[in-house]
Amino acid sequence: MLVEVGYNDYAEEMLDNLEKGGFLTVANENKVNTMTIGWGSLAYIWGKPVLMVMVRKSRYTFQLIENTNEFSVSIPFEGKMKKELTFCGTKSGKDYDKIAECNLELLKGTKTNTPLIAGCQLHYECQICYKQEMAPANLINSFQDSWYADNDYHTLYFAEIIGSYLDKN
Repeated sequence: MLVEVGYNDYAEEMLDNLEKGGFLTVANENKVNTMTIGWGSLAYIWGKPVLMVMVRKSRYTFQLIENTNEFSVSIPFEGKMKKELTFCGTKSGKDYDKIAECNLELLKGTKTNTPLIAGCQLHYECQICYKQEMAPANLINSFQDSWYADNDYHTLYFAEIIGSYLDKN
């Protein structure tokens, strides 16, 4: 059972579990794709609660998120869904229907048309309000060497959190 909670009521749990992986889900043109994310930021910007996620241009999700104004993030707690997170983080939606391959159950979004991933404990429904391509010249050299040696940079998506939910099951 999904219970609406404040966007920051579970901020510590969100950040602790995000580094283990969460699902970034995008729906566009009758296509639903999810990918694993391990980076993100929870903030209060422009007088709104905001979730920032990063997507590389090389990812299939990038094609979908560029053609919508919303996404969802679903985060499993306590190391749950490791197998599904690994698959969704290593396989492309171009080649696989990740939802079917992982037997993921989709929950209807409450405030968006983008579904949530069942089995996760924390969910955010988000509406994109700003995006920014990374400027390589502004990146410190050690990050360039560690994370972008192949020059596959992220686009940062800042999105207002319009719904946040805890799954009480």
